Amino acid sequence: MTISSAHPLDHLVLPTGSLDSVRSRLASLGFVVAPTGIHPFGTENACVFFADGTYLEPLAVGNEQAAGQAIAAGNVFVARDRLYRERLGDEGFSAVVLGTGSADADHRRFVEAGLSAGEMLGFSRAFTDTNGKSDTASFRLAFAAGKEASDAFLFACERVNAPKIDRTALQAHANGVTGIVEVVAVSDARAAQIGLVSIAADAIADELGAGDTVRLPNAILSVVTPETYVRRFGLTAKSSSHLRFEAVVFSVRDKASAIRALAAGAVDHNMSGDDIVVAPAPGQGAAFIFREIP
Repeated sequence: MTISSAHPLDHLVLPTGSLDSVRSRLASLGFVVAPTGIHPFGTENACVFFADGTYLEPLAVGNEQAAGQAIAAGNVFVARDRLYRERLGDEGFSAVVLGTGSADADHRRFVEAGLSAGEMLGFSRAFTDTNGKSDTASFRLAFAAGKEASDAFLFACERVNAPKIDRTALQAHANGVTGIVEVVAVSDARAAQIGLVSIAADAIADELGAGDTVRLPNAILSVVTPETYVRRFGLTAKSSSHLRFEAVVFSVRDKASAIRALAAGAVDHNMSGDDIVVAPAPGQGAAFIFREIP
C-alpha cells in the first residue's frame, strides 16, 4: 500500500569511469545529456532529465585529490562512491535518491533504525542553464545503508535552494522516454533489503510473491531474487545477500519511438514480453528497460 508520507523518487546515481563514455552511450540510446555539472568535492555528473521530474545522474570522479580530501573530511557521498567502485568497478548503479522536505528528519529516522550511513551532507554548487542564466543550487542529504553493505545505498535529498530551470529542451528524448516508473534491485535476502528500502522511503512494502515492492508517489522500487530477475528481463544478476540495484524501467510514449532510436544508435536490444531490454554497457551502468505506458 502507499501512505501519504512516502517520499518520491528524485534521481538515480550511476557511477562511471568516463563522462565521455556516458555521453556517447546515452546519445546512442536516444537520450539528451545535460552539460557537465561540477561538485565542490571532486565528483562531476552528466545528467539526463525527464518530464516527470526524475533524472539519471551518471557520476564520475573529476578530481581525485579533492575527492580524497572530501572523504577524509567525512563526506559520505564521495566515500560511498569510492567504496562502490572499489568493490564493483567504475560502471554501475550505486544509489537511489528520494525527495524530502526535511533531510534532518530523515537522518533522525535512519539513526533510530540503525541504518544511517553516516553524517549528513550540505553543499551548494553553481550552474548555468541553457539560456546562460547563472544561479546556485543548494542541497542537504541524509544517507541510509545496510550494515556492512558496500554494494548500494539510498539517500534523501532536500533542495534547500532550487532555482527554477527550463529543462524542456533537455527532456525531449528521441527514444520517447518521459520518466522512470520502476527501479529493480536484486538480493537473496529480500526481507532485510525491502526493510531498508521501506525505511529510506518512509513507506510500507507490498509483498507480491515474486518480489517485494515499495510504492512511491511516482514510481515503484522492487527487490527480487536473481531467479525472478532472469524471468522478468532475461538478464542475469549475481547472487548476494546485500542490496544491488540492477535495472531502471522507463516509461515511453510508444515502443516504436524507442525501437527506432535504438536502431539508429545501433544498440542491441531484446524483448521480454512487452518490455524492450537493453543490457548494461560502458556508460550505462544499469539495465535499461523501456516500457510503453498508456
